[in-house]
Parts: sequence; C-alpha cells; structure tokens
Amino acid sequence: QAILAESGGRSAQAGGSLRLICVDSGRTFSTYFMGWFRQAPGKEREFVAHISNSGIFARYADSVKGRFTISRDNAKNTVSLQMDSLKPEDTAIYYCAASVYRDFLEPPQRWTYWGQGTQVTVSS
Repeated sequence: QAILAESGGRSAQAGGSLRLICVDSGRTFSTYFMGWFRQAPGKEREFVAHISNSGIFARYADSVKGRFTISRDNAKNTVSLQMDSLKPEDTAIYYCAASVYRDFLEPPQRWTYWGQGTQVTVSS
C-alpha cells in the first residue's frame, strides 16, 4: 500500500517556478509508476505527468511539456514535479498518485493510491 503526502504548493507569479514533492511512507514505492494530476475549480482531474518505476521513462501532458519535469528517488521514496515557466492556467490542486498498472495511465481511474493534494496558485 502507498501512503502519499504532497508538499510544496504555494502562490507564485507567472513565469516563476515551483517544486512539488510527494513522499510515500509505504514499503513498496519502487514497484509503482508514479504520477501527478491536477484539478482546477469546476474542472475534472487531469493528467500532468507520470514516471516509470525505474525512473527511466516519463510522459507529460501536452499542456506542460517542456515546462514541467517529473523525477523520482527510490532510495528516499519521493517523486518530484519541477514546474517552470508557470502560467495562470496551471492554478489547481496538484495530486500525487501511484499505480500498479504500466500503460493507459492518463485516466485517473488507472491510479490506485492518491495523496491529499497541494494547492498551486499562479497569478499574472
């Protein structure tokens, strides 16, 4: 079982950077694909990025490609999301998630465990 907790969310200016971190206090972190999702007010939860259990492969939503970078440290049970060139439309609650699946990972339904979320607000 993964027990996930996110941190690092706060207010930022457009063009700025933030780094989100998710810690898994479970014992099997390295077996999961890890991902980040976000949900803006009045919108559905959407895929942002995911990374393979080895950390070798990553995939990004088109809206964040080239601006966000996902990484993981299996020794520390952490996954991070480096967010650069922030835009107001990046404003959302960001969720960390863990999946036992290996493909078709964009739908939230494919993710098994979720954190509580961390708020990111980007002002222009």
